[in-house]
Amino acid sequence: MALTAETESRLYRSLRAAAGAAAHLVALGFPTAVAVLARPGSSLFSWHPLLMALAFSFLMTEALLIFSPETSLLRSFSRKVKVRVHWALQLLALLCALLGLGIITYNKHLNGKAHFVTWHGLTGLLTVLYASGQCAGGVLLLYPKLMKNWTLAKLKVYHATSGLVGYLLGCASLMLGMCSLWFTASVTGVSWYLAMLCPLLTSLVIMNQVSNAYLYRKRSQH
Repeated sequence: MALTAETESRLYRSLRAAAGAAAHLVALGFPTAVAVLARPGSSLFSWHPLLMALAFSFLMTEALLIFSPETSLLRSFSRKVKVRVHWALQLLALLCALLGLGIITYNKHLNGKAHFVTWHGLTGLLTVLYASGQCAGGVLLLYPKLMKNWTLAKLKVYHATSGLVGYLLGCASLMLGMCSLWFTASVTGVSWYLAMLCPLLTSLVIMNQVSNAYLYRKRSQH
């Protein structure tokens, strides 16, 4: 029997809600697992994976999920409050990422090792630089009059899509980090594959959210 449009819509919303709930769990669970593995404070390096996991798995994911119509933790709050919390979480994410980048750079300097010579290092550097630019670009949404030839709606679309690119870069950097000798020496077998699924799951949820909120709506208006 074919499903009615209403049933399909309800089923789709339920699936999105379930996926969003899973994304919340992963956003918190992944950095927690990294903290257990890295044992922050045991060495200078130990702070790097924790800070990057906090930045791109927890803080940035939650900053974007705030706008989810199904799973936002601030659904009952106004758009203005959500935007302010989004800003705060993104700034915290950027600070964690900058600190994590600084720590690994200094640690490699102390140990006489070359930096930015692996895909993980290069992608991580690009991600942090991109996130810095994205946060700076977000100022335009707070003060849209600075861009006289751009409408607020257009600025929102470009900020959301460019933010999605930055988030995917962050997820890619995390996944490349899980291919490092440090991670693979401790996490093997099924556990390694499950860990790799974490940023993959959250990236799919965020892509779906942004597509439905901006890209699909923009296409439907033409």
